[in-house]
Amino acid sequence: MVAQRGRLWIRCVLLLCLAIQFALFAAAETFFKPFNVSYDHRALIIDGKRRMLISAGIHYPRATPEMWPDLIAKSKEGGADVIQTYAFWSGHEPKRGQYNFEGRYDIVKFANLVGASGLYLHLRIGPYVCAEWNFGGFPVWLRDIPGIEFRTDNAPFKEEMQRFVKKMVDLMREEKLFSWQGGPIIMLQIENEYGNIESSFGQKGKEYVKWAAEMALGLGAGVPWVMCKQVDAPGSVIDACNGYYCDGYRPNSYNKPTLWTEDWDGWYASWGGRLPHRPVEDLAFAVARFYQRGGSFQNYYMYFGGTNFGRTSGGPFYITSYDYDAPIDEYGLLSDPKWGHLKDLHAAIKLCEPALVAADSPHYIKLGPNQEAHVYRMKAHHEGLNFTWYGTQISCSAFLANIDQHKAASVTFLGQKYNLPPWSVSILPDCQNVVFNTAKVGAQTTIKSVGFDLPLYSGISTRPQLITKNEDLFITKSWMTVKEPISVWSENNFTVQGILEHLNVTKDLSDYLWHITRIFVSDDDISFWKESKISPAVAIDSMRDVLRVFVNGQLTGSVIGHWVKVEQPVKFLKGYNDLVLLSQTVGLQNYGALLERDGAGFRGQVKLTGFKNGDVDLTKLLWTYQVGLKGEFLKIYTIEENEKAGWAELSLDAYPSTFTWYKTYFDNPAGTDPVALDLGSMGKGQAWVNGHHIGRYWTLVAPKDGCQEICDYRGAYNSNKCSTNCGKPTQTWYHIPRSWLQASSNLLVIFEETGGNPFEISIKLRATRVICAQVSESHYPPVQKWFDPDFIDGKIAVNDLRPEMHLQCQDGMMITSIEFASYGTPQGSCQSFARGNCHAANSLSIVSEGCLGKNSCSIGISNLIFGSDPCRGVTKTLAVEARCRSLPNAGFSQF
Repeated sequence: MVAQRGRLWIRCVLLLCLAIQFALFAAAETFFKPFNVSYDHRALIIDGKRRMLISAGIHYPRATPEMWPDLIAKSKEGGADVIQTYAFWSGHEPKRGQYNFEGRYDIVKFANLVGASGLYLHLRIGPYVCAEWNFGGFPVWLRDIPGIEFRTDNAPFKEEMQRFVKKMVDLMREEKLFSWQGGPIIMLQIENEYGNIESSFGQKGKEYVKWAAEMALGLGAGVPWVMCKQVDAPGSVIDACNGYYCDGYRPNSYNKPTLWTEDWDGWYASWGGRLPHRPVEDLAFAVARFYQRGGSFQNYYMYFGGTNFGRTSGGPFYITSYDYDAPIDEYGLLSDPKWGHLKDLHAAIKLCEPALVAADSPHYIKLGPNQEAHVYRMKAHHEGLNFTWYGTQISCSAFLANIDQHKAASVTFLGQKYNLPPWSVSILPDCQNVVFNTAKVGAQTTIKSVGFDLPLYSGISTRPQLITKNEDLFITKSWMTVKEPISVWSENNFTVQGILEHLNVTKDLSDYLWHITRIFVSDDDISFWKESKISPAVAIDSMRDVLRVFVNGQLTGSVIGHWVKVEQPVKFLKGYNDLVLLSQTVGLQNYGALLERDGAGFRGQVKLTGFKNGDVDLTKLLWTYQVGLKGEFLKIYTIEENEKAGWAELSLDAYPSTFTWYKTYFDNPAGTDPVALDLGSMGKGQAWVNGHHIGRYWTLVAPKDGCQEICDYRGAYNSNKCSTNCGKPTQTWYHIPRSWLQASSNLLVIFEETGGNPFEISIKLRATRVICAQVSESHYPPVQKWFDPDFIDGKIAVNDLRPEMHLQCQDGMMITSIEFASYGTPQGSCQSFARGNCHAANSLSIVSEGCLGKNSCSIGISNLIFGSDPCRGVTKTLAVEARCRSLPNAGFSQF
């Protein structure tokens, strides 16, 4: 154990030193010998050589700079050659002409870190990004430019777009980040999925596409440009595919390679919706089919999804988490088996790369009604590209596919029989030996949980008064509170006649816009309502996203929806009544044509119905407008300004209150595990820690139906297939980056709209505490074995290799117990394993001896390892469930 801790500590120090070096010297150093990037019909050509490239999508603002080195390192370890990201215009130019390249928007630092790791960068400038990002990445001030129409042949828009794109290209050139300068950038993107909406603009759309391409090429970036989902991409701009499957995609010119800029490995989630899940067997199948059928560049959207901090989530109604079911989760932890199985896939593809880049096209062989092979052979003049394997040079690689969704198939290929599971691809780097099948998952499964490792940590508190619900949960007795006024509170309010469009007033500086007026109710109205047994109501033709109706300071009702009709009953008193309509946005529209016209708030008629003398047209009344929340604009969520609010002690028996601010303090949990904030006891609102905006929260519950007990990977995937989390709140845990915390007295501020219990809010650590694996004799040996020098030199024969189980805790943890181990015919799945009829009695002792006290271990799958054959004539499987626990003072990642 001491040695293990020592190794972890050394690794920690080395990575810390590397991170410091990156930060200090990256800008002054080149990371590669300067090289040119071009392309032909087969692939991108990097420094004169065709390449098969695997790309990992990471959006730098959805993580903190302190997270970036670890995310990049895990991407590289997973087999990525490239990091892909958008450039976020709204973050870089929040006010016209005022640029921001600091903190989470320090794109230069991010690019330098990518280069320092030896990876390439694909920068998608757009500047429209979609990305489930607020307003599609456009700054909201853009809609106020006179005469502007977004994404069409419109002079004001083109002028603004060109100015920003040029700014980004010039910045990358000044920082020497292009490949020909020794930097990591090998490719750029202009526009984004414009083909989906081009028809909305007619001929002006076609002219805009031509202009965008010419403008981009004219900036002299010196690397190829792409347009995704743009079949009419002009000239030398490469059109690329986005989707769940792109193996059938072909670019619009034979001279362009087949690129897959967005491989959707999961999907995004909405408040009150289920959580999407894409099984890795199907994802691996899609990727293998892409390279099998001639693809050469594939990017996972997302490899790390991250978090929509602040008010950056788009929508409407997209949640704060952008986990995306990605190989690296929102907190920076590996999601297995997805990460591990894809790592094996990438290694298998790399074994084939010499043949893939040497052949101009594959040789197709039909193996059955739904089975086929694609064979890549080298020509004589490509011998220098050969990869030496098992003492010989590889000159042929093959992919065998079974696209039948239901049945396995036995096929004959080059005189040898191969068994193909349904909906799978087998990869043969030498056209003989299978090294990987997309449906055979040997990678471990990780089970992540939230809680505390011993010693137990005392969570949120302003003073040492704690309630302990159980060993994991600690709740403070001490909260402070202050009410948000339901009235005019600032000199910045103004009064005009009529209903104004929401964004024209707020400029998206806040989600909230207050509309305040007075309504006179006569004795005749009161009598009319009693006699007719009716109630007056606020009626609005169309509204988005949330409407709160207050009468005389009391919340009367709420309406939620995207451009929905409103009919909200209200109760008035005799005489003058204060009527307040609070319109809210929950992420601006991020997709579609004419975004500048979408707006927010109310559309059509706005009136009061049910009055004796007829409906009251509210658009003709005087309205006082107030933007935002008082606490928001006083910045009472910051350390510097929070005392301005006049906080009062919150009693334990206080009734849940609407439109209320709460604050408390908590200490930084020990260790380096990612920190999560549990807001499951609250309703809807926003949260801040030390002034950093964690994001919106909302405990809307997903439908009880629509989730499958068993997720069948076979067949085409869509975002509703294999959904999870039915009947539960879509999101209750919110990421607090470690770098936003100080050692003690961290300020937590909550703004709650609908009423919740802050005493049940908790701080916990997120970690992988359970790992499982299930590997059988029918699995293939680890792909990494084929890269072993002894194997390459022929010192180890193919027949000497055996399947292996590999278990690994996250960094800073070790395997402390084996909960289950059975070599034989175990049943069930992770956390529900059970012995079958066949079981080797020494299974637990063998696995314990090989794994306990270690961060990682490997166990061979063979009778020799377990001393005998527990059941002859039966294919044996080893199933293991292990628990991981933190090592004191170990770990190095700052999440």
